[in-house]
Amino acid sequence: MACQGLAKGETIHTLKVESESLKAKLEEERGKLHDVELHQVAEKIEALGQFVMKTRRTLKGHGNKVLCMDWCRDKRRIVSSSQDGKVIVWDAYTTNKEHAVTMPCTWVMACAYAPSGCAVACGGLDNKCSVYPLSLDKNENLAAKKKSVAMHTNYLSSCSFTNSDMQILTSSGDGTCALWDVESGQLLQSFHGHSADVLSLDLAPSETGNTFVSGVRSSKLHLYYPCGDAFATGSDDATCRLYDLRADREVAIYSKDSIIFGASSVDFSLSGRLLFAGHNDYTINVWDVLKGTRVAILFGHENRVSTVRVSPDGTAFCSGSWDNTLRIWA
Repeated sequence: MACQGLAKGETIHTLKVESESLKAKLEEERGKLHDVELHQVAEKIEALGQFVMKTRRTLKGHGNKVLCMDWCRDKRRIVSSSQDGKVIVWDAYTTNKEHAVTMPCTWVMACAYAPSGCAVACGGLDNKCSVYPLSLDKNENLAAKKKSVAMHTNYLSSCSFTNSDMQILTSSGDGTCALWDVESGQLLQSFHGHSADVLSLDLAPSETGNTFVSGVRSSKLHLYYPCGDAFATGSDDATCRLYDLRADREVAIYSKDSIIFGASSVDFSLSGRLLFAGHNDYTINVWDVLKGTRVAILFGHENRVSTVRVSPDGTAFCSGSWDNTLRIWA
């Protein structure tokens, strides 16, 4: 029965031999692109000077672990989701809460701001991605205007609008990613390939927004380099890694013997020179992407740092933690 799909003259053995041959050719082609190491290219580049960042604002209001956050493109507002079942929209300047929604489940693992700033999306253990339109009326009942857009067969782990409010990309514990039409809730495209829970996704920074990366359990989060030609991962093995799509390989590892706790979230500075990594030992490590050296360790959180995101204008970044707070750093 297993051989019914084989062509004439083919056997499982011949297919395995062909597969190994193709794999060897692929590695050979990769080797041709591996002509220089990143640290060699960066030898003549001037090292970064003294690097100082401090907590400028602390956002308090969640009653349990902060699991996700996202910036609005207005560079001022933030949406966050938590294990307390709440989604909060904040003014990062004043620390005021502008909107708060109580979800029908705890562990709201994903949230995202729409490009227009007029809606937020969220979801978690309810297996759904819900979109809430926002208005200037802070007393408006947002729950009454909720629209269920996506439905997975397991928990929703991440969501991200494309370059418009009309489509949203989701990832799930069911091992898939999916693209949905926000207005109709119709599934536009399903992406299969992972054999484990998909925990994260990130869209390439392009006008079309038609390329994305996704990560499973061991590599917690992928974030694209600003030019879109590379991406970084943070992992349970306490390392961060940089991959170049043009070379089709890993080009740098950011690690130190003293760092023994996993990295749960990463993001690049606007220029791409810095990599921020939130760790399970309550710290945020800041790396020089080109030199491969750590330029700062940021302290302040009192529990695991679950999410870090640089603001759209690059002047600050926000971190969320299992200590129930978010911090704005600059």
